[in-house]
Amino acid sequence: MTLIQPSRKRKPRARRVLGEFPSVESLLAGIDALKNGGYDTLETFTPFDIPELDARLGLRRSRIGWLVFTCGLIGMVLAFGIQWWANVHNYPLNSGGRPVFAIPSFIFPTFEGLVLAASFGAFFGVLAWLRLPRLWAPIDEVEGFTSASIDRFWIAVGAVDADDSGERAQQILRDSGAIQTIAPADV
Repeated sequence: MTLIQPSRKRKPRARRVLGEFPSVESLLAGIDALKNGGYDTLETFTPFDIPELDARLGLRRSRIGWLVFTCGLIGMVLAFGIQWWANVHNYPLNSGGRPVFAIPSFIFPTFEGLVLAASFGAFFGVLAWLRLPRLWAPIDEVEGFTSASIDRFWIAVGAVDADDSGERAQQILRDSGAIQTIAPADV
C-alpha cells in the first residue's frame, strides 16, 4: 500500500517595495497617493504613534479588549468560586458569629482574581496576536531601516507580484516625497 504525502510547498512570500520618508506629512501624502494608485496592502513603520494612520490605512479597532474582558470575567468567577467552595462548601467555619457565606469578605480577593486574569490575558494575548517574540525579520536587513525607530518613517507596499518590477509603486513613493525607495525584495 502506497501512501501519498501531501506536498508541503511553501507559498512564495509577497514581495514588497519600501519607501523612506522624512516627515509625517510626507508619509501621509505617500499613503494617500498609494491608495489612489490602487495599492491596498500597506504597512507603516514609525518611531511614534500617529493617530491619523489608523483611518488612512483602514485599520479596525483591536479585539484584544474583548479577550481581556473575557479573561477578567473568568478570573472573577473563578476567584469567587474558589472562596465559596473553600469557605461555604468544603470547610465551613463559624468564627465570631459571622455568616459562613459573607460576601463582603469575598470582594477584595475576587477583584484581585479579576485583575490577575485580565492582565495575564492582555499580556499573552498581545504576544500571540503580534506573533512575538520575533527576534529577526527579513526587513531588518534593509539598509537604513533602523532609522524607523529613531527619526524616519517607512512604508512597505505589499503584494507586488513577481511579474511586477515595482517601478510604478516606487514612482508613486518618489513623487510623494520619499527620500529613498527600495526595489521589490523578499522582505
